[in-house]
Amino acid sequence: MLKNNDQWPGLLFAALFMIVFSLMTCSPAVAAPDIKTLNTVAGFSREKALKLGEDIYRRGILPTGEPVRAIVQDDIPVTGTMFTCESCHMRSGLGSIEGSVITLPASGPKLFKPLTAAELNDDLRLAVFKDKTSLSIRRPAYTDETLAIALRHGADPSGRKLNAAMPRYLLEDGDMEILIFYLKNLSASWSPGVTETTMHFATIITDEVNSRDRKSLLGPLEWFVRAKNARADYQRKKTAGRQFVEEMDRAYRLWNLAVWELKGPPETWRSQLEVYYRQEPVFAILGGISTRDWAPIHAFTEEHGIPCIFPVTDLPVISETDWYTLYFSKGLVQEAVAAAQYLEGLPEATPNTPVLQLFGNDPESAVLAQTFRDYRVSQGRAKPIDLVIEAERPLSREAADSILAEHKNPIVLLWSGRSAPATAEIMMRGPQKPKVIFMSSTLLGDAVYALPESIRKSVYLTWPYQLPGEIKKGAFSFMNVWLKPQETALANRTIATKAYFTGNMLVEALMHLKTNFYRDYFLDVISMIKDQTSKIPVYPRLSFGPGQRYASKGCYIVQLSQGPSPELIRRSEWVVH
Repeated sequence: MLKNNDQWPGLLFAALFMIVFSLMTCSPAVAAPDIKTLNTVAGFSREKALKLGEDIYRRGILPTGEPVRAIVQDDIPVTGTMFTCESCHMRSGLGSIEGSVITLPASGPKLFKPLTAAELNDDLRLAVFKDKTSLSIRRPAYTDETLAIALRHGADPSGRKLNAAMPRYLLEDGDMEILIFYLKNLSASWSPGVTETTMHFATIITDEVNSRDRKSLLGPLEWFVRAKNARADYQRKKTAGRQFVEEMDRAYRLWNLAVWELKGPPETWRSQLEVYYRQEPVFAILGGISTRDWAPIHAFTEEHGIPCIFPVTDLPVISETDWYTLYFSKGLVQEAVAAAQYLEGLPEATPNTPVLQLFGNDPESAVLAQTFRDYRVSQGRAKPIDLVIEAERPLSREAADSILAEHKNPIVLLWSGRSAPATAEIMMRGPQKPKVIFMSSTLLGDAVYALPESIRKSVYLTWPYQLPGEIKKGAFSFMNVWLKPQETALANRTIATKAYFTGNMLVEALMHLKTNFYRDYFLDVISMIKDQTSKIPVYPRLSFGPGQRYASKGCYIVQLSQGPSPELIRRSEWVVH
Protein backbone atom coordinates (compact mmCIF):
# COMPACT_ATOMS: atom_id res chain seq x y z
CA MET A 1 0.00 0.00 0.00
CA LEU A 2 1.21 3.45 -0.83
CA LYS A 3 1.69 5.63 2.16
CA ASN A 4 2.65 8.86 0.42
CA ASN A 5 -0.03 10.35 -1.82
CA ASP A 6 2.64 12.52 -3.49
CA GLN A 7 3.85 9.40 -5.32
CA TRP A 8 0.56 8.99 -7.23
CA PRO A 9 1.29 11.54 -10.03
CA GLY A 10 4.61 9.93 -10.84
CA LEU A 11 3.19 6.43 -10.91
CA LEU A 12 0.26 7.55 -13.05
CA PHE A 13 2.63 9.18 -15.58
CA ALA A 14 4.73 6.00 -15.70
CA ALA A 15 1.66 3.87 -16.35
CA LEU A 16 0.45 6.13 -19.13
CA PHE A 17 3.90 6.17 -20.72
CA MET A 18 3.99 2.35 -20.83
CA ILE A 19 0.56 2.24 -22.44
CA VAL A 20 1.51 4.76 -25.13
CA PHE A 21 4.85 3.06 -25.75
CA SER A 22 3.12 -0.29 -26.13
CA LEU A 23 0.68 1.14 -28.66
CA MET A 24 3.47 2.79 -30.66
CA THR A 25 5.53 -0.39 -30.86
CA CYS A 26 2.62 -2.73 -31.57
CA SER A 27 0.39 -0.70 -33.88
CA PRO A 28 1.57 0.17 -37.42
CA ALA A 29 -0.95 3.03 -37.50
CA VAL A 30 1.19 5.07 -35.12
CA ALA A 31 4.67 4.03 -36.32
CA ALA A 32 7.47 6.60 -36.03
CA PRO A 33 7.86 8.76 -39.19
CA ASP A 34 10.48 7.68 -41.72
CA ILE A 35 13.46 10.07 -41.55
CA LYS A 36 14.05 9.58 -45.29
CA THR A 37 10.53 10.83 -46.00
CA LEU A 38 11.18 14.01 -44.02
CA ASN A 39 14.23 14.76 -46.19
CA THR A 40 12.47 14.49 -49.54
CA VAL A 41 10.38 16.91 -51.60
CA ALA A 42 7.51 15.31 -53.54
CA GLY A 43 9.42 12.01 -53.26
CA PHE A 44 12.69 13.41 -54.59
CA SER A 45 15.90 14.18 -52.72
CA ARG A 46 16.25 17.84 -51.87
CA GLU A 47 19.15 18.22 -54.34
CA LYS A 48 17.12 16.61 -57.14
CA ALA A 49 14.07 18.69 -56.24
CA LEU A 50 16.11 21.89 -56.55
CA LYS A 51 17.20 20.88 -60.05
CA LEU A 52 13.66 19.97 -61.05
CA GLY A 53 12.36 23.22 -59.60
CA GLU A 54 14.98 25.11 -61.56
CA ASP A 55 13.73 23.46 -64.76
CA ILE A 56 10.17 24.55 -63.99
CA TYR A 57 11.21 28.11 -63.11
CA ARG A 58 13.75 28.73 -65.87
CA ARG A 59 12.55 26.52 -68.71
CA GLY A 60 8.90 25.79 -67.99
CA ILE A 61 9.56 22.04 -68.05
CA LEU A 62 7.97 19.54 -65.63
CA PRO A 63 9.82 16.60 -64.02
CA THR A 64 8.16 14.38 -66.65
CA GLY A 65 9.91 16.36 -69.39
CA GLU A 66 6.62 17.81 -70.59
CA PRO A 67 6.05 21.58 -70.73
CA VAL A 68 4.07 23.24 -67.96
CA ARG A 69 0.50 24.14 -68.98
CA ALA A 70 -0.88 27.55 -68.08
CA ILE A 71 -3.62 30.12 -68.80
CA VAL A 72 -3.04 33.83 -69.48
CA GLN A 73 -5.52 36.66 -69.90
CA ASP A 74 -8.14 34.43 -68.22
CA ASP A 75 -8.76 32.12 -71.18
CA ILE A 76 -5.70 31.75 -73.42
CA PRO A 77 -3.92 28.39 -73.02
CA VAL A 78 -0.12 28.57 -73.22
CA THR A 79 2.86 26.43 -72.28
CA GLY A 80 5.38 27.23 -69.59
CA THR A 81 8.13 27.32 -72.22
CA MET A 82 6.40 30.37 -73.71
CA PHE A 83 5.94 32.11 -70.35
CA THR A 84 8.69 30.96 -68.02
CA CYS A 85 8.90 32.38 -64.51
CA GLU A 86 12.43 33.58 -65.29
CA SER A 87 11.37 35.64 -68.29
CA CYS A 88 9.52 38.10 -66.01
CA HIS A 89 10.81 37.58 -62.47
CA MET A 90 14.40 37.29 -63.79
CA ARG A 91 16.92 34.58 -63.06
CA SER A 92 17.50 35.82 -59.52
CA GLY A 93 13.77 35.93 -58.77
CA LEU A 94 14.10 39.52 -57.57
CA GLY A 95 11.80 41.07 -60.17
CA SER A 96 12.13 43.78 -62.77
CA ILE A 97 10.54 46.88 -64.20
CA GLU A 98 10.29 47.72 -67.89
CA GLY A 99 8.32 50.82 -68.73
CA SER A 100 4.96 50.43 -66.99
CA VAL A 101 5.31 46.64 -66.60
CA ILE A 102 6.13 45.80 -62.99
CA THR A 103 7.28 42.35 -61.93
CA LEU A 104 7.65 41.91 -58.17
CA PRO A 105 10.16 39.57 -56.50
CA ALA A 106 9.38 35.85 -56.53
CA SER A 107 12.22 34.50 -54.37
CA GLY A 108 11.39 32.85 -51.07
CA PRO A 109 13.03 35.43 -48.78
CA LYS A 110 10.81 38.09 -50.38
CA LEU A 111 7.63 36.04 -50.76
CA PHE A 112 7.46 34.66 -47.25
CA LYS A 113 7.44 37.99 -45.46
CA PRO A 114 5.20 41.07 -45.87
CA LEU A 115 6.01 43.26 -48.84
CA THR A 116 6.61 46.93 -48.02
CA ALA A 117 8.02 49.84 -49.94
CA ALA A 118 11.36 49.32 -48.19
CA GLU A 119 11.72 45.98 -50.00
CA LEU A 120 11.72 47.62 -53.44
CA ASN A 121 14.32 49.63 -55.30
CA ASP A 122 13.54 53.28 -56.09
CA ASP A 123 12.03 52.63 -59.53
CA LEU A 124 9.77 49.81 -58.32
CA ARG A 125 8.80 51.74 -55.19
CA LEU A 126 7.58 54.74 -57.15
CA ALA A 127 5.81 52.58 -59.71
CA VAL A 128 4.05 50.43 -57.12
CA PHE A 129 3.40 52.83 -54.28
CA LYS A 130 3.33 56.17 -56.14
CA ASP A 131 4.58 57.66 -52.88
CA LYS A 132 8.28 57.46 -52.09
CA THR A 133 7.74 57.80 -48.34
CA SER A 134 5.05 55.10 -48.00
CA LEU A 135 6.05 52.14 -45.85
CA SER A 136 2.60 50.58 -45.64
CA ILE A 137 2.24 46.85 -46.21
CA ARG A 138 1.54 46.00 -49.84
CA ARG A 139 0.60 42.42 -49.09
CA PRO A 140 0.93 39.94 -46.18
CA ALA A 141 3.55 37.19 -46.20
CA TYR A 142 2.84 34.18 -48.37
CA THR A 143 2.48 30.66 -46.98
CA ASP A 144 2.85 27.46 -48.99
CA GLU A 145 -0.94 27.35 -49.33
CA THR A 146 -1.46 30.97 -50.40
CA LEU A 147 1.47 30.79 -52.81
CA ALA A 148 -0.11 27.75 -54.48
CA ILE A 149 -3.33 29.74 -54.81
CA ALA A 150 -1.44 32.64 -56.40
CA LEU A 151 0.28 30.36 -58.90
CA ARG A 152 -2.88 28.47 -59.81
CA HIS A 153 -5.57 31.12 -59.51
CA GLY A 154 -3.83 34.51 -59.57
CA ALA A 155 -4.69 35.95 -56.15
CA ASP A 156 -2.25 37.14 -53.48
CA PRO A 157 -2.67 36.52 -49.70
CA SER A 158 -4.80 39.65 -49.33
CA GLY A 159 -7.17 38.39 -52.04
CA ARG A 160 -6.01 40.99 -54.57
CA LYS A 161 -6.21 39.68 -58.12
CA LEU A 162 -2.87 39.57 -59.91
CA ASN A 163 -2.38 40.98 -63.39
CA ALA A 164 -4.00 38.81 -66.08
CA ALA A 165 -0.64 38.63 -67.86
CA MET A 166 0.62 36.53 -64.95
CA PRO A 167 0.08 32.91 -66.07
CA ARG A 168 -2.16 30.68 -63.99
CA TYR A 169 -0.12 27.49 -63.87
CA LEU A 170 -1.92 24.13 -64.03
CA LEU A 171 0.39 22.25 -61.68
CA GLU A 172 -0.22 18.94 -59.91
CA ASP A 173 0.39 18.93 -56.16
CA GLY A 174 3.81 17.28 -56.45
CA ASP A 175 5.00 19.73 -59.11
CA MET A 176 3.68 22.64 -57.06
CA GLU A 177 5.58 21.37 -54.02
CA ILE A 178 8.79 21.22 -56.07
CA LEU A 179 8.35 24.74 -57.47
CA ILE A 180 7.60 26.24 -54.05
CA PHE A 181 10.64 24.46 -52.58
CA TYR A 182 12.79 25.95 -55.34
CA LEU A 183 11.40 29.45 -54.77
CA LYS A 184 12.14 29.19 -51.06
CA ASN A 185 15.80 28.56 -51.89
CA LEU A 186 16.09 31.07 -54.74
CA SER A 187 18.39 33.98 -53.78
CA ALA A 188 18.15 32.84 -50.17
CA SER A 189 21.79 33.32 -49.15
CA TRP A 190 24.50 35.70 -50.31
CA SER A 191 26.80 34.60 -53.09
CA PRO A 192 30.48 33.87 -52.32
CA GLY A 193 32.88 36.80 -52.30
CA VAL A 194 30.88 39.00 -49.93
CA THR A 195 31.67 39.53 -46.25
CA GLU A 196 30.24 41.94 -43.70
CA THR A 197 32.88 44.49 -44.67
CA THR A 198 34.20 43.70 -48.15
CA MET A 199 33.20 42.74 -51.69
CA HIS A 200 35.89 40.70 -53.39
CA PHE A 201 36.51 40.95 -57.14
CA ALA A 202 39.23 39.71 -59.48
CA THR A 203 40.54 40.46 -62.94
CA ILE A 204 42.36 37.95 -65.13
CA ILE A 205 45.51 38.58 -67.20
CA THR A 206 47.28 35.92 -69.26
CA ASP A 207 51.06 35.99 -69.49
CA GLU A 208 51.42 36.84 -73.18
CA VAL A 209 49.71 40.25 -72.72
CA ASN A 210 52.30 43.02 -73.07
CA SER A 211 52.99 45.50 -70.27
CA ARG A 212 51.29 48.40 -72.09
CA ASP A 213 48.00 46.56 -72.51
CA ARG A 214 48.22 45.17 -68.98
CA LYS A 215 48.63 48.66 -67.57
CA SER A 216 45.79 49.96 -69.74
CA LEU A 217 43.45 47.38 -68.19
CA LEU A 218 44.58 47.61 -64.57
CA GLY A 219 44.92 51.39 -64.41
CA PRO A 220 41.21 52.28 -64.63
CA LEU A 221 40.04 49.28 -62.59
CA GLU A 222 42.43 50.00 -59.72
CA TRP A 223 41.52 53.69 -59.86
CA PHE A 224 37.83 52.82 -59.35
CA VAL A 225 38.70 50.62 -56.37
CA ARG A 226 40.83 53.34 -54.75
CA ALA A 227 38.21 56.01 -55.39
CA LYS A 228 35.40 53.84 -54.00
CA ASN A 229 37.27 52.93 -50.82
CA ALA A 230 38.47 56.51 -50.24
CA ARG A 231 34.84 57.69 -50.18
CA ALA A 232 33.86 55.46 -47.27
CA ASP A 233 33.31 58.15 -44.66
CA TYR A 234 31.79 60.55 -47.19
CA GLN A 235 29.25 58.00 -48.36
CA ARG A 236 28.13 57.21 -44.83
CA LYS A 237 27.74 60.90 -43.97
CA LYS A 238 25.88 61.52 -47.20
CA THR A 239 23.15 59.03 -46.26
CA ALA A 240 22.55 60.56 -42.82
CA GLY A 241 18.96 61.71 -42.34
CA ARG A 242 17.77 60.20 -45.61
CA GLN A 243 15.07 57.60 -46.14
CA PHE A 244 16.23 53.96 -45.95
CA VAL A 245 19.53 55.02 -44.32
CA GLU A 246 19.95 51.74 -42.49
CA GLU A 247 19.55 49.69 -45.65
CA MET A 248 21.99 51.85 -47.58
CA ASP A 249 24.50 51.77 -44.75
CA ARG A 250 24.36 47.99 -44.51
CA ALA A 251 24.79 47.73 -48.27
CA TYR A 252 28.10 49.59 -48.25
CA ARG A 253 31.22 47.43 -48.61
CA LEU A 254 34.87 48.11 -49.30
CA TRP A 255 36.12 46.71 -52.59
CA ASN A 256 39.07 44.38 -53.01
CA LEU A 257 40.49 43.63 -56.48
CA ALA A 258 42.74 40.60 -56.92
CA VAL A 259 44.79 40.06 -60.07
CA TRP A 260 44.69 36.45 -61.23
CA GLU A 261 47.66 35.93 -63.54
CA LEU A 262 47.51 32.86 -65.78
CA LYS A 263 50.76 31.41 -67.08
CA GLY A 264 51.57 28.81 -69.69
CA PRO A 265 49.30 27.16 -72.28
CA PRO A 266 45.50 27.57 -72.07
CA GLU A 267 44.99 23.92 -71.12
CA THR A 268 46.65 24.69 -67.76
CA TRP A 269 44.54 27.77 -66.98
CA ARG A 270 41.65 25.88 -65.44
CA SER A 271 43.72 24.37 -62.65
CA GLN A 272 45.32 27.76 -61.93
CA LEU A 273 41.91 29.40 -61.70
CA GLU A 274 40.68 26.73 -59.30
CA VAL A 275 43.62 27.45 -56.97
CA TYR A 276 42.97 31.21 -57.04
CA TYR A 277 39.28 30.68 -56.34
CA ARG A 278 39.84 28.29 -53.44
CA GLN A 279 42.24 30.76 -51.85
CA GLU A 280 39.91 33.74 -52.24
CA PRO A 281 36.35 33.37 -53.60
CA VAL A 282 35.21 36.44 -55.53
CA PHE A 283 31.77 37.86 -56.21
CA ALA A 284 32.59 38.71 -59.85
CA ILE A 285 35.43 38.99 -62.35
CA LEU A 286 35.94 42.47 -63.77
CA GLY A 287 37.26 42.73 -67.29
CA GLY A 288 40.30 40.56 -67.86
CA ILE A 289 42.47 40.40 -70.95
CA SER A 290 43.99 37.75 -73.20
CA THR A 291 45.01 37.47 -76.84
CA ARG A 292 44.27 33.74 -76.70
CA ASP A 293 41.02 31.80 -76.72
CA TRP A 294 38.85 32.85 -73.75
CA ALA A 295 37.08 29.45 -73.66
CA PRO A 296 38.90 27.92 -70.63
CA ILE A 297 38.11 31.01 -68.52
CA HIS A 298 34.52 31.07 -69.79
CA ALA A 299 34.05 27.42 -68.81
CA PHE A 300 35.42 28.06 -65.32
CA THR A 301 33.10 31.01 -64.63
CA GLU A 302 30.10 29.15 -66.05
CA GLU A 303 30.66 26.10 -63.87
CA HIS A 304 31.17 28.11 -60.68
CA GLY A 305 28.44 30.65 -61.47
CA ILE A 306 30.82 33.64 -61.28
CA PRO A 307 29.83 36.75 -63.29
CA CYS A 308 32.58 37.90 -65.64
CA ILE A 309 31.79 41.31 -67.13
CA PHE A 310 33.44 42.70 -70.26
CA PRO A 311 36.71 40.79 -70.72
CA VAL A 312 38.97 42.20 -73.44
CA THR A 313 39.11 39.37 -75.97
CA ASP A 314 38.66 38.93 -79.71
CA LEU A 315 37.88 35.23 -79.18
CA PRO A 316 34.79 35.07 -76.95
CA VAL A 317 32.71 31.95 -76.56
CA ILE A 318 29.63 32.12 -78.77
CA SER A 319 26.67 30.58 -76.96
CA GLU A 320 22.93 31.20 -76.84
CA THR A 321 22.50 29.50 -73.47
CA ASP A 322 25.52 30.28 -71.27
CA TRP A 323 24.85 32.94 -68.67
CA TYR A 324 27.75 34.19 -66.60
CA THR A 325 30.06 36.03 -69.05
CA LEU A 326 28.98 39.35 -70.53
CA TYR A 327 31.13 40.27 -73.54
CA PHE A 328 31.57 43.56 -75.35
CA SER A 329 30.89 41.80 -78.66
CA LYS A 330 31.22 38.56 -80.58
CA GLY A 331 34.69 39.65 -81.62
CA LEU A 332 36.08 38.23 -84.85
CA VAL A 333 32.86 36.29 -85.42
CA GLN A 334 31.06 39.60 -85.72
CA GLU A 335 33.53 40.89 -88.31
CA ALA A 336 33.26 37.78 -90.49
CA VAL A 337 29.46 37.94 -90.54
CA ALA A 338 29.54 41.66 -91.38
CA ALA A 339 31.85 40.95 -94.33
CA ALA A 340 29.60 38.14 -95.56
CA GLN A 341 26.46 40.30 -95.30
CA TYR A 342 28.04 43.26 -97.07
CA LEU A 343 29.51 41.06 -99.79
CA GLU A 344 26.07 39.84 -100.81
CA GLY A 345 25.08 43.36 -101.87
CA LEU A 346 28.16 44.13 -103.97
CA PRO A 347 27.65 44.32 -107.75
CA GLU A 348 30.92 42.40 -108.17
CA ALA A 349 29.41 39.41 -106.34
CA THR A 350 27.76 37.76 -109.37
CA PRO A 351 26.65 34.10 -109.19
CA ASN A 352 29.69 33.05 -111.24
CA THR A 353 32.26 34.96 -109.22
CA PRO A 354 34.46 32.63 -107.15
CA VAL A 355 34.81 33.55 -103.47
CA LEU A 356 38.27 32.75 -102.20
CA GLN A 357 39.37 32.70 -98.55
CA LEU A 358 43.08 32.98 -97.81
CA PHE A 359 43.65 32.62 -94.08
CA GLY A 360 46.65 32.24 -91.84
CA ASN A 361 47.62 29.23 -89.78
CA ASP A 362 46.62 30.91 -86.50
CA PRO A 363 43.47 30.67 -84.32
CA GLU A 364 42.21 34.20 -85.10
CA SER A 365 42.34 33.72 -88.86
CA ALA A 366 40.74 30.29 -88.53
CA VAL A 367 37.78 31.77 -86.60
CA LEU A 368 37.19 34.38 -89.30
CA ALA A 369 37.34 31.76 -92.06
CA GLN A 370 35.09 29.26 -90.29
CA THR A 371 32.49 31.88 -89.40
CA PHE A 372 32.42 33.31 -92.94
CA ARG A 373 32.07 29.80 -94.37
CA ASP A 374 29.27 28.82 -91.98
CA TYR A 375 27.34 32.01 -92.65
CA ARG A 376 27.54 31.53 -96.43
CA VAL A 377 26.22 28.00 -96.12
CA SER A 378 23.42 29.09 -93.74
CA GLN A 379 22.25 31.58 -96.38
CA GLY A 380 22.18 28.96 -99.13
CA ARG A 381 25.37 30.27 -100.78
CA ALA A 382 28.17 28.16 -102.18
CA LYS A 383 31.06 27.43 -99.84
CA PRO A 384 34.09 29.66 -100.37
CA ILE A 385 37.30 28.16 -101.70
CA ASP A 386 39.65 27.91 -98.70
CA LEU A 387 43.43 28.14 -98.84
CA VAL A 388 45.70 28.21 -95.79
CA ILE A 389 48.72 30.51 -96.04
CA GLU A 390 51.42 31.62 -93.62
CA ALA A 391 50.03 34.27 -91.30
CA GLU A 392 53.23 36.23 -90.79
CA ARG A 393 54.63 36.41 -94.33
CA PRO A 394 53.06 37.80 -97.53
CA LEU A 395 52.45 35.53 -100.49
CA SER A 396 55.22 35.27 -103.03
CA ARG A 397 54.63 36.55 -106.54
CA GLU A 398 54.66 32.98 -107.86
CA ALA A 399 52.11 31.75 -105.31
CA ALA A 400 49.77 34.70 -105.92
CA ASP A 401 49.91 34.29 -109.70
CA SER A 402 49.27 30.55 -109.42
CA ILE A 403 46.20 31.04 -107.21
CA LEU A 404 44.70 33.76 -109.40
CA ALA A 405 45.35 31.80 -112.58
CA GLU A 406 43.28 28.92 -111.18
CA HIS A 407 40.52 31.10 -109.71
CA LYS A 408 40.08 33.97 -112.13
CA ASN A 409 38.90 37.38 -110.88
CA PRO A 410 37.71 36.17 -107.48
CA ILE A 411 36.43 38.05 -104.49
CA VAL A 412 39.11 37.49 -101.87
CA LEU A 413 38.75 37.33 -98.08
CA LEU A 414 42.29 37.86 -96.84
CA TRP A 415 42.47 36.87 -93.18
CA SER A 416 46.21 36.99 -92.52
CA GLY A 417 47.06 39.78 -90.11
CA ARG A 418 49.76 42.39 -90.59
CA SER A 419 51.12 40.71 -93.74
CA ALA A 420 47.78 41.19 -95.53
CA PRO A 421 48.52 44.65 -97.08
CA ALA A 422 51.67 43.33 -98.76
CA THR A 423 49.86 40.22 -100.02
CA ALA A 424 47.00 42.35 -101.36
CA GLU A 425 49.42 44.60 -103.23
CA ILE A 426 51.12 41.59 -104.84
CA MET A 427 47.77 40.12 -105.91
CA MET A 428 46.47 43.39 -107.34
CA ARG A 429 49.62 43.91 -109.47
CA GLY A 430 49.56 40.52 -111.18
CA PRO A 431 48.21 39.61 -114.62
CA GLN A 432 45.03 38.28 -112.96
CA LYS A 433 43.48 40.41 -110.23
CA PRO A 434 40.82 39.94 -107.56
CA LYS A 435 37.66 41.99 -108.02
CA VAL A 436 37.75 43.14 -104.38
CA ILE A 437 39.57 42.13 -101.21
CA PHE A 438 38.24 42.05 -97.63
CA MET A 439 40.45 42.25 -94.53
CA SER A 440 39.95 42.33 -90.75
CA SER A 441 41.00 45.55 -89.04
CA THR A 442 41.42 43.61 -85.79
CA LEU A 443 44.02 41.30 -87.34
CA LEU A 444 45.74 44.24 -89.03
CA GLY A 445 46.05 46.37 -85.91
CA ASP A 446 47.83 49.64 -86.68
CA ALA A 447 48.87 48.16 -90.05
CA VAL A 448 45.42 49.25 -91.27
CA TYR A 449 46.93 52.57 -92.31
CA ALA A 450 49.83 50.87 -94.11
CA LEU A 451 47.56 49.76 -96.95
CA PRO A 452 49.22 50.92 -100.21
CA GLU A 453 47.40 53.85 -101.80
CA SER A 454 47.30 52.16 -105.19
CA ILE A 455 44.95 49.38 -104.02
CA ARG A 456 42.79 51.19 -101.43
CA LYS A 457 39.79 51.46 -103.77
CA SER A 458 39.70 47.68 -104.10
CA VAL A 459 40.06 46.81 -100.40
CA TYR A 460 37.28 46.72 -97.81
CA LEU A 461 37.94 46.52 -94.08
CA THR A 462 35.77 45.27 -91.24
CA TRP A 463 35.66 47.85 -88.44
CA PRO A 464 33.85 46.77 -85.22
CA TYR A 465 34.29 50.10 -83.39
CA GLN A 466 33.17 53.69 -83.55
CA LEU A 467 34.78 55.46 -86.50
CA PRO A 468 37.66 57.69 -85.36
CA GLY A 469 36.25 60.72 -87.19
CA GLU A 470 32.96 60.38 -85.28
CA ILE A 471 34.48 60.28 -81.78
CA LYS A 472 33.94 63.57 -79.98
CA LYS A 473 36.93 65.68 -79.08
CA GLY A 474 38.11 65.05 -75.54
CA ALA A 475 36.24 61.73 -75.31
CA PHE A 476 39.32 60.02 -73.86
CA SER A 477 40.12 62.69 -71.30
CA PHE A 478 39.01 60.32 -68.52
CA MET A 479 42.44 58.68 -68.74
CA ASN A 480 44.00 61.69 -67.05
CA VAL A 481 42.39 60.65 -63.77
CA TRP A 482 44.51 57.52 -63.53
CA LEU A 483 47.58 58.23 -65.65
CA LYS A 484 49.96 61.12 -65.30
CA PRO A 485 49.61 63.46 -68.30
CA GLN A 486 53.06 62.56 -69.62
CA GLU A 487 52.15 58.84 -69.53
CA THR A 488 48.78 59.08 -71.23
CA ALA A 489 50.26 58.44 -74.66
CA LEU A 490 51.63 55.12 -73.41
CA ALA A 491 48.17 53.67 -72.83
CA ASN A 492 46.16 51.59 -75.27
CA ARG A 493 43.12 53.85 -75.48
CA THR A 494 40.76 51.12 -76.61
CA ILE A 495 41.64 48.78 -73.74
CA ALA A 496 41.71 51.62 -71.19
CA THR A 497 38.28 52.82 -72.30
CA LYS A 498 36.83 49.33 -72.04
CA ALA A 499 38.24 48.95 -68.53
CA TYR A 500 36.93 52.37 -67.51
CA PHE A 501 33.49 51.46 -68.81
CA THR A 502 33.60 48.20 -66.83
CA GLY A 503 34.29 50.19 -63.66
CA ASN A 504 31.39 52.52 -64.42
CA MET A 505 29.03 49.62 -64.97
CA LEU A 506 30.12 48.02 -61.70
CA VAL A 507 29.33 51.20 -59.78
CA GLU A 508 25.92 51.55 -61.42
CA ALA A 509 24.96 47.91 -60.92
CA LEU A 510 25.97 47.78 -57.26
CA MET A 511 23.93 50.90 -56.53
CA HIS A 512 20.81 48.88 -57.34
CA LEU A 513 21.77 45.75 -55.42
CA LYS A 514 21.30 47.25 -51.95
CA THR A 515 21.90 44.19 -49.73
CA ASN A 516 20.83 41.72 -52.41
CA PHE A 517 24.32 40.30 -52.89
CA TYR A 518 23.39 37.60 -55.39
CA ARG A 519 25.42 37.02 -58.52
CA ASP A 520 22.40 36.32 -60.70
CA TYR A 521 20.77 39.54 -59.54
CA PHE A 522 23.97 41.43 -60.35
CA LEU A 523 23.66 40.24 -63.96
CA ASP A 524 19.88 40.82 -63.94
CA VAL A 525 20.48 44.44 -62.94
CA ILE A 526 23.02 44.97 -65.73
CA SER A 527 20.54 43.54 -68.23
CA MET A 528 18.05 46.25 -67.24
CA ILE A 529 20.50 49.16 -67.67
CA LYS A 530 19.66 51.54 -70.50
CA ASP A 531 21.58 51.42 -73.76
CA GLN A 532 24.91 53.23 -73.57
CA THR A 533 25.79 55.66 -76.36
CA SER A 534 28.02 58.22 -74.67
CA LYS A 535 29.92 56.56 -71.81
CA ILE A 536 32.23 54.58 -74.08
CA PRO A 537 33.66 56.23 -77.21
CA VAL A 538 34.92 52.87 -78.50
CA TYR A 539 31.49 51.68 -79.71
CA PRO A 540 28.55 53.53 -81.30
CA ARG A 541 26.14 51.75 -78.94
CA LEU A 542 26.13 49.11 -76.24
CA SER A 543 22.71 47.59 -75.56
CA PHE A 544 21.50 45.23 -72.87
CA GLY A 545 18.55 42.97 -72.21
CA PRO A 546 17.63 39.81 -70.29
CA GLY A 547 19.80 36.95 -71.46
CA GLN A 548 21.81 39.08 -73.89
CA ARG A 549 25.52 38.38 -73.56
CA TYR A 550 27.05 40.52 -76.34
CA ALA A 551 26.56 44.25 -75.81
CA SER A 552 27.87 45.59 -79.14
CA LYS A 553 25.94 44.01 -81.97
CA GLY A 554 27.32 45.56 -85.12
CA CYS A 555 30.28 46.28 -87.37
CA TYR A 556 31.12 48.80 -90.09
CA ILE A 557 32.59 48.06 -93.50
CA VAL A 558 35.06 50.82 -94.39
CA GLN A 559 37.71 51.83 -96.89
CA LEU A 560 40.77 54.06 -96.64
CA SER A 561 40.82 57.46 -98.30
CA GLN A 562 43.60 58.46 -100.66
CA GLY A 563 46.60 60.53 -99.63
CA PRO A 564 49.51 60.26 -97.19
CA SER A 565 47.27 60.60 -94.11
CA PRO A 566 44.33 58.33 -94.91
CA GLU A 567 41.04 58.35 -93.02
CA LEU A 568 38.40 55.68 -92.72
CA ILE A 569 35.42 56.10 -95.04
CA ARG A 570 32.20 54.39 -94.02
CA ARG A 571 30.83 52.12 -96.75
CA SER A 572 28.03 50.57 -94.73
CA GLU A 573 25.75 51.35 -91.86
CA TRP A 574 26.29 49.56 -88.57
CA VAL A 575 25.87 46.01 -89.93
CA VAL A 576 23.96 44.29 -87.13
CA HIS A 577 24.76 40.67 -86.33
